[in-house]
Amino acid sequence: MRIAESELIINADGSVFHLHLKPEQVADKVILVGDPARVDMIAGYFDHRECCVSNREFYTITGSYAGKRLSVISTGIGSENLDIVINELDALCNIDFDSREILPQPRCLEFVRIGTCGSLQADIPLGSFLLSEKSIDACGLLPYYADFKNICEDDFAQAFIEQTQYRSEWPYPCVVACNQDLMQRIAGDDMICGVTLTANGFYGPQGRQLRLSLAHPDFNRLLENFRYEKHRICNYEMESAALAGLAKMLGHKATTVCLVIANRYAKEANVNYQERMQVLVKTVLDRI
Repeated sequence: MRIAESELIINADGSVFHLHLKPEQVADKVILVGDPARVDMIAGYFDHRECCVSNREFYTITGSYAGKRLSVISTGIGSENLDIVINELDALCNIDFDSREILPQPRCLEFVRIGTCGSLQADIPLGSFLLSEKSIDACGLLPYYADFKNICEDDFAQAFIEQTQYRSEWPYPCVVACNQDLMQRIAGDDMICGVTLTANGFYGPQGRQLRLSLAHPDFNRLLENFRYEKHRICNYEMESAALAGLAKMLGHKATTVCLVIANRYAKEANVNYQERMQVLVKTVLDRI
């Protein structure tokens, strides 16, 4: 079936609408970051650069590292941007831009998001590397897609709703697992694996109170104490569930690894984390 011009917008130069990328510019291995400046930092390790493309907050460098072809792409902040990035990257790989038809043989991408996060547990200190084995979508993005029920772990979600006294007016907390093959490749003794809560904001949605009162002031305490089988909630961030869910529905592989720069339990934060981030970046480059 031909996809209409209004549904897949292609620029005059043949690039996809937001990312401004063309199909041949996307590698099979993709590192996603929030900050455009981090793209240059990661690409600084590349042996060779093929292309550099920028539009709005979306900045891409494709090149090679240790014989591996990689694309590094900035997404900006939040799940709504991941919706753009993952759908457009999938379109570049799995839709013929001339005929606007879906290609018969799907191409599978590997996504690793490198980000920062806040720990919710006393025993996960600043500077830790935290790999998301599962993510909880508290943003409400995934239920817009018909396949979300096929990837959501409903028993886990129900336990989460009950134990955290999750408010009924908030989005359904879809629980989605990352790709196990990719997780095992990225994980090591230098990383903590756990469950990530993907929030749809930085302040109120993550329990930060400045001048506005919180609708659920006990939420973070309940998150800290949550247990389901062997799982606990380890950290907050704002993208991993969207990435894991969209990738799984589209047939790609994805996981997220974050540097802990805040500990919500201890009320500590570190803004001078750049050297530690370099260590995480090099680790992911070597393992992806």
